[in-house]
Order: sequence, then C-alpha cells, then structure tokens
Amino acid sequence: MAISTYAELQTAIKSWSKRTDLDATIPDFIKLAETRINRNIRIRTMETRVTTSTVASQGYYGLPDNFVQMRHFKLNTSPVTDLDYLTPERLDTLWAGSTTGKPRVYTLTGDEVRVAPTPDAVYTMEMLYYKKFSALSDASTTTELLTACPDVYLYGSLIELSAFTEHNEGVMKWTQLFNETINAISNEDSKDRHAGSALRTVPDFKGP
Repeated sequence: MAISTYAELQTAIKSWSKRTDLDATIPDFIKLAETRINRNIRIRTMETRVTTSTVASQGYYGLPDNFVQMRHFKLNTSPVTDLDYLTPERLDTLWAGSTTGKPRVYTLTGDEVRVAPTPDAVYTMEMLYYKKFSALSDASTTTELLTACPDVYLYGSLIELSAFTEHNEGVMKWTQLFNETINAISNEDSKDRHAGSALRTVPDFKGP
C-alpha cells in the first residue's frame, strides 16, 4: 500500500489498526504523531536559516513560529561572533542591570531569544535552527518526510490510536517500531552528512 498523501495515510491507519469506527478521530492521531515526530527527529531537512537585525538597547527577539531547537547562533560581524548558550538563570547572574555591548551569549525564554549584553548598536544575527515539519491536512496533503518515510507517520499514529483505545500491547508494539524507524532515519542522515570522507573533529579549531 502506497502512503504518500494525507488521505493515503488515513486509509493505512484504518487498515493496519483493523478499526472502522475511528474515522473521525484519525486526524487527531496524525496530529499527535506529528508532535511526537518533531520532538524526536533532528535531521538536515529540518534545518533552516534566518537573519534579523538587532535594535540598540533591545535584548529580546521573537523566535520563528516553526522553531523547534537552536543549532547555531551567531553575529555576522568581522570576524564572525559565535553566540554561546547560557541558561536564563546564569545569564541573569552575569548580565544583570543595564550592561550594553556586542552580544556574546544568548538564552531562550518562552517564544523569545535573549542576547547579552544588550546590543549597543545594530548587528545582523543569523540563526540556524531546526524547524517543525509542515502539518498534514486536507489542504496540505504531503510533506518531504511523509514521501521519504511514511512508516514513521504510520507507526506514530498507531501509537496514539492504541493509547486512545487503551490497547497497551499495541502501544508497546508500535512504539518499538516507531523508535526503530526514528533511529534508522537519524543514522541515515548522519551518514549523508559525512558521505565521501571520514569524520574528523579538530579540538578548538580556530579557522584559517
């Protein structure tokens, strides 16, 4: 059975679960599966880049709506200034008061990113982050991940269906298959990142 669209996924969930009485609830299972997928996968297709300018004397900036996790954060200065992450508590301790200057660190609070010290001028910030996969719906019928890995959507949805029907054996079965699929996707992505050469890490590499 091909699974490459939202409708085909719903049909597969119905077929694999052998349930004909849950059609109205299947979209909910898919939404919950998407939440589970976004929580567990970090691969290249999720990476996206955005730039924005700081405002003098403003330390807080809104995160993108599709933000999941930070991958790299920097100022496009010359030379580039990589921003290090601190916990909100640690940042408050080190940069209490009204200190301004070129930002050196950041933290995440709610749906905002805070940089410190508070910018004293306009700087271009560049954020590389993991974004959420687009949600499936009747209007948005497929995604790159669904096309490449329909099994992760199917198993994730069947976990939620089994939990809804209080079928513990099903929850365990589909969770195992879901986790195995997540690991396979992550391993394949890791291989693709380093294809053609051995992976080497250089401690404290300073650049050319």
